[in-house]
Amino acid sequence: MRPSHLLPAFLSAFFFALNATCANHSIRVLGTLRANLSRLVIGVLVLGLFAHTMGGGFTSAGTAWFFISGIVGLGVGDLGVYGALPLLGSRITVLMVQCLAAPLAAFGEWWWLGTRLSISQILWGGVILLGVVVAIVPGGSNPPRVRVRPIGLLYGFVGACGQGLGAALLSRKAVMVAAAAGESVSNVTFGLTAAYERLLAGLVFTLCWFWILRLLRRLPRRPPSASPGVRGPLLWTLANGLAGPVAGVGCYQWALATTPSGVVLPIAATTPLVSIPIAFWLEGDRPTRRSIVGGVIAVAGCIVLTLVTHH
Repeated sequence: MRPSHLLPAFLSAFFFALNATCANHSIRVLGTLRANLSRLVIGVLVLGLFAHTMGGGFTSAGTAWFFISGIVGLGVGDLGVYGALPLLGSRITVLMVQCLAAPLAAFGEWWWLGTRLSISQILWGGVILLGVVVAIVPGGSNPPRVRVRPIGLLYGFVGACGQGLGAALLSRKAVMVAAAAGESVSNVTFGLTAAYERLLAGLVFTLCWFWILRLLRRLPRRPPSASPGVRGPLLWTLANGLAGPVAGVGCYQWALATTPSGVVLPIAATTPLVSIPIAFWLEGDRPTRRSIVGGVIAVAGCIVLTLVTHH
């Protein structure tokens, strides 16, 4: 495995971090459910145009597995995340999802697909997750902004399972099926096409959920369009779709096509840390001393993980 194989994982962390800022602005305009739905629609349109012109469309042998991956990861998993956010707060939710997804995916890939990680890869992947914990776990001087409720832990676990087992494990299964069929899986085109198939399945699931909530009259109201501090709502909504579903998920699928999920997910888990300088740049949100220390630990872990993976 060459160091270049880890580049898509680092790119996915960057684009997911950029997406976090764009999503915050989009949510303030559209609300959580509509913002999530709009980003999936934008992602499907952009990646679908690419997949059916330059990509392989639905011709891959792994397409069915990518559809299942999209339902579990972008469908059920996202419902868990959005259910946990108001009950746990953003930091605890992100901590649960990012730090549980990696070991769940690594264990599942070992048990089901037979992929084994070296002791060094496991160790330095753990160092990366430790850095994330140090940076974002709430403390006495920095408590969560919501009253934490135990049911939120269940939603957070569902979100972690969606990320680890759906987005990662099932995607790796799809890649192995495609590779066994003689397809070239280590290129950007395959990754973007796989991202399109996952997003399409996630969009269908989310639309069905949207319809069920509407029938039950449980659909959340849209917030006022003139929310204070929000500029260019259309621009932020477009950026939310391009940064996350298109660039982020595309690079994530590209990474999983060449690298075990137990290596990819700890790198992707640095997304909250990468978002710190982006939030400071775009929103003036100053990082805390602990977040900087955690970031240094995670970056050191990423550097060594890259070296031991190369060797």
